[in-house]
Amino acid sequence: MRTATGNVAASAVLATIVAFGAGGCGGGEGAPSKTPSAVASVAESAKSVISSAASRASEAIASATASAQQKFNEIKQGVNAKNEVKLGAPTTDSEGRTTTQVSAKNTADSTKSFLVQVNFLNPAHELQDLSVVTIENVAAGKTGTATARSTHKLSGTITVEVGRALRH
Repeated sequence: MRTATGNVAASAVLATIVAFGAGGCGGGEGAPSKTPSAVASVAESAKSVISSAASRASEAIASATASAQQKFNEIKQGVNAKNEVKLGAPTTDSEGRTTTQVSAKNTADSTKSFLVQVNFLNPAHELQDLSVVTIENVAAGKTGTATARSTHKLSGTITVEVGRALRH
């Protein structure tokens, strides 16, 4: 899975490779020679950086997913409320994090709370991050709101979807 962190690392490494190789294989006067083995070494280093960044991003998503699962497991007698939850358009806050407004309509006869997982996705519909929000004490027939916020800066076009939602 390619992530925002992996994309940033890949871009930085690609820029380094292009800059390194832009002058051809021979250096100008006083410049170090850009031998094929040197270019190969830079490419190998790039591959390592990209792999490491992608691994860290995958671990972060796995950790967030596990944390979300634990929160959902704590809810006893919850009812699937995915159809009662609406998300606003994603925006970027002052710290560069992606946010979205979460609205949950309580269709039950009494006051209820909601636990909602919001997935942040790239254009290929790949999970880039997720957030879990709680909307507490929503009166019967009313709508409660919260704001979901990504855990880190996300690059590119991001869309949002309700991953899971429980009313309890």
